[in-house]
Amino acid sequence: MTVSKREEEYLETMYILHKNKGVIRIKDIARTMRVKPPSVVDALRRLAEKGFVEYEKYDRILLTEEGKGLAERIYSKHLLLTQFFIDILGIPPEVAEQDACQFEHYVHGITVRRMREFASFIQEQCPYVLKQFLKERYGDEGSD
Repeated sequence: MTVSKREEEYLETMYILHKNKGVIRIKDIARTMRVKPPSVVDALRRLAEKGFVEYEKYDRILLTEEGKGLAERIYSKHLLLTQFFIDILGIPPEVAEQDACQFEHYVHGITVRRMREFASFIQEQCPYVLKQFLKERYGDEGSD
């Protein structure tokens, strides 16, 4: 089943809200995503039709097993990208976080796997080279 990038954002947001608060509420989704509650309701309806959430008006919102699995994969990608940008590329955390939010919805799983493998390799086999790279490049942020 096809899921839009925006729907992925909703699933990830719901996953994080449930993980942090134990409950998913429309107003929290709206605030986090900077959208109006009616937009959240529309997204919930679409995601419910696709089997990713259980939602009834004025009732609780739950991720289905399929929805939770997809949200976990999206969030995992986000975490990997953020750490890769910070630890390997030396990107400032706030920029890395913003970029990861964009990248996670467009990067292929194969690319994510190779990035994870590369990060592990460079950190284990070439820590000195990585430190030198980061030392020489540090301060370049914001130049592009």
